[in-house]
Amino acid sequence: MNLQKTEFIKSAAAPSDFINDGRGQIVFAGKSNVGKSSVINKLLDRKNFARVGAVPGKTAHVNYFLIDGSVYFVDLPGYGYAKVPEAERKRWARLMESFFQTPDRITLGFLIVDARHAPTENDVVMADLYRSSGRPFVVIANKTDKLKPSEIDGNLRRIRDGLGLSDTVRVIAFSAERGTGRNEVISLIVNS
Repeated sequence: MNLQKTEFIKSAAAPSDFINDGRGQIVFAGKSNVGKSSVINKLLDRKNFARVGAVPGKTAHVNYFLIDGSVYFVDLPGYGYAKVPEAERKRWARLMESFFQTPDRITLGFLIVDARHAPTENDVVMADLYRSSGRPFVVIANKTDKLKPSEIDGNLRRIRDGLGLSDTVRVIAFSAERGTGRNEVISLIVNS
């Protein structure tokens, strides 16, 4: 799979806009300030393909990127932190709930969390959505570059415990800044 052959396809603002054309979909979810766009950009080895905003919460729709003509990267709206009106947050929540009502479209899911902190209540809700979908998912613990090396393993355990993950769900130490974990994530995508 050629990750350099990438194109933005569309933003889905409503369930009727979701793509369901038989191609695989690699889904990315995470709270608004976790660096989701930065993770996607690091995986694609691009600077600003997925929009990185100075203000968290810029992803307001379900964004589809076609990779090498064969699989979509699906960037879900961020949750939790965004300084947007309550009505907009509720719209995002309904959009994501609708997305997970058709789980067969998901080839592999990634839940991006902040490696420095215990999972938030919203992170737990998102892990539950992935679990209830019955589709495979992996947790990416981003921002490990902000931790001391001696803190990483303990924080990964705290994330695993906080999300109530089974041993079959991988938790990957990742740094969108340094590229730590990139090859491991790419291997999972290619082999999904």
